[in-house]
Amino acid sequence: MAATGATGATGAGAQGEQATPGAPAASAETGADANARKNWYGDPFFALARDVPACPVPLGPLMTKAEADDDAHYRVERGTTCWLAHQCTKPNSYLYDADIAAAIRQQLQGDARFKGASVWITVQRRFVYAEGCVPAGFDGAALERRLLAIPDVEQVFVRVTSTPRGALPYKTLSP
Repeated sequence: MAATGATGATGAGAQGEQATPGAPAASAETGADANARKNWYGDPFFALARDVPACPVPLGPLMTKAEADDDAHYRVERGTTCWLAHQCTKPNSYLYDADIAAAIRQQLQGDARFKGASVWITVQRRFVYAEGCVPAGFDGAALERRLLAIPDVEQVFVRVTSTPRGALPYKTLSP
């Protein structure tokens, strides 16, 4: 897997730099590097479980530099709307994401319910995305309830499949 930040990245980069919630990290990307996908905004993205080797890794927060630049204004606007509407105490909803990710890890990492599953978590703007492959009969609604019970989580999207070689309910790194 060549994409940066595809496993365990909760900071702006591998060295732990801090990203401004509304602006992509500075870079001198040119040529082929401009098409490289990375976690420009340092959104939390990590695996809760990896028991299905054939399960495609979700795209998560990985994007090209052009996509990050295109998304910048939208992120600033979305991030501050919560505060302007007096629904957040922090001035940007993305500022909650690291704490939400830490709480998810603390409460769910190693949970027996994920035996036989590969599930990745992305946290963006108090929204939690759970994506991956699960055994038949996995209770996605129960996972959604558990994630919604974590403080400051606004919305949860559970996009999982029991057939990793079939049509996937989420975008992946590979075409």
